[in-house]
Amino acid sequence: MKSSIPVVTFALSIAVIPALSHAQDSDEDLLARGTYLMEGIVACGNCHTPKTKDGVPIEELKLAGGFVIEAPIFRAYAPNITPDKETGIGTWTDEEIIVAIRDGLRPDGTIIGPPMPSPFYRDISDTDARALVAYLRNIEPIRNVVQKSEYDVPLPPNYGPMIREVPDVLRDDPVAYGSYLANSLGHCFECHTHMIEGRHDFENGFGLGGNSYTNPFALELVTASSNITPHPALGIGAWSDDDIKKAITQGVRPDGRKLQPFMGFQYYRNISDEDIDALIAYMRSIPPLPAE
Repeated sequence: MKSSIPVVTFALSIAVIPALSHAQDSDEDLLARGTYLMEGIVACGNCHTPKTKDGVPIEELKLAGGFVIEAPIFRAYAPNITPDKETGIGTWTDEEIIVAIRDGLRPDGTIIGPPMPSPFYRDISDTDARALVAYLRNIEPIRNVVQKSEYDVPLPPNYGPMIREVPDVLRDDPVAYGSYLANSLGHCFECHTHMIEGRHDFENGFGLGGNSYTNPFALELVTASSNITPHPALGIGAWSDDDIKKAITQGVRPDGRKLQPFMGFQYYRNISDEDIDALIAYMRSIPPLPAE
């Protein structure tokens, strides 16, 4: 069993262009890109913005954290990531925010535990990382004290070597760019990869789903992640492109049944058609599971 995301997700380095310099990225461009990412595929608010019991985000607490996310090995409290200087990240430097996102390390050097998907975020490009910072710098600071998360297992000292530079990904290869969207930005396969004893089985269960979640995001429901591989019967192999798009952006299956409000449909509906097409191209490219 592997402990890292499959090689296919790291093959993006073959199809990259040099990261844009700070001088090439205007503040307006970075903020626009950050807004698109945060209110779309990255969807940080899906965890960091508290919700009502009906799953509706509480706008006055946008990104202020505070609600609990429970799993067999942890009881995590989504932290406040607004620029409030006392209870949020207002005193963090831009570099410290990027290190927290990609390396999973706070400014004091402590590790950020799950469900923060830093192992997936490690491949976020420098440009997109700066865009996320630009967005976080421009939201309303909200004072909201959040208690520390509790873990029943020891956390690792780190998630790998410190990230130094990640180039941008070319968009002319839909599968490669779709992999970047699905893994590095959207971390879709964090939930949809089968887990064994608390670890992702990337080798045999990538996209297979089957993970159970009880009262996720304080929602009163029990749900399981779906098989999103192109298996013709057990996955989404028989779904049309429109079926997949509707499931991602509206939370509706081809038969009309609604998916549980665990995924960030209210964010994913903002993903551009071009990016949705790339996501679908990538999802169709991964091996169908279970294997025949």
